[in-house]
Formats: sequence, structure tokens, C-alpha cells
Amino acid sequence: QVQLVESGGGLVQAGASLRLSCVASVRTFRTYDMGWFRKAPGKEREFVAATRWNGDIEIAIYADSVKGRFTISRDNAKNTFHLQMDSLKPEDTAIYFCAATPIGVRDRYDYWGQGTQVTVSS
Repeated sequence: QVQLVESGGGLVQAGASLRLSCVASVRTFRTYDMGWFRKAPGKEREFVAATRWNGDIEIAIYADSVKGRFTISRDNAKNTFHLQMDSLKPEDTAIYFCAATPIGVRDRYDYWGQGTQVTVSS
């Protein structure tokens, strides 16, 4: 069982930055692929970014809407996963969720956090 807790959300103006963090309570954090998703009011949950092991290489994947503005990173020693969000736009307003799945699982994320609210004002 993996428990995920997000933090770092808040209310900011357009153009500002926020850094979201996700702490995982699991001993084998390095054996999980991690992702960030978001859900805006009235919209479906959507993929934001993820890290994924591809053989011996860990790659970062981003939704087109956040490429060049958001950056993901992870610290396996601290069981943490981050989402650096720069040049925020009002359309980035959403609840952001951290998710984890065992390395190699491609079609789902097995564990989810409760989410953290990000609100970007124009």
C-alpha cells in the first residue's frame, strides 16, 4: 500500500510560480512510476506530467498544455515527487493529484493522493 500526500497548492496571479510536492509513504519508492494529474471544475481529470522508467532510463512526459512551463522531479532518498509550475495561467486552475504505479504498469495508476488546490487569477 502506498499513501501519497500532496502539498504546495495555493492562490496566485497569472505568471507566478508554484511548486507542488508529493510525499510517498512506501519503502520502495524507487520502484514506482509517478505522475501528476489535475481536475478542473466541470472537466474530466487530465494527465499533467509523469516520470517513467524505460529500460535503464527514466524519462519525463508532459501534457502539451504544460510543456515548457512545468517541470517534474523526484528525490528517491526522500520519497518525494515535485511539480514545478512556472508561468501559470488561469486555465491551470484545478485540483492537482499525485499518483503512483509500479514500474512497468502502463495503463493505470494504482495509488492516488487527496489533491491540492491550485488557483490562478487573471
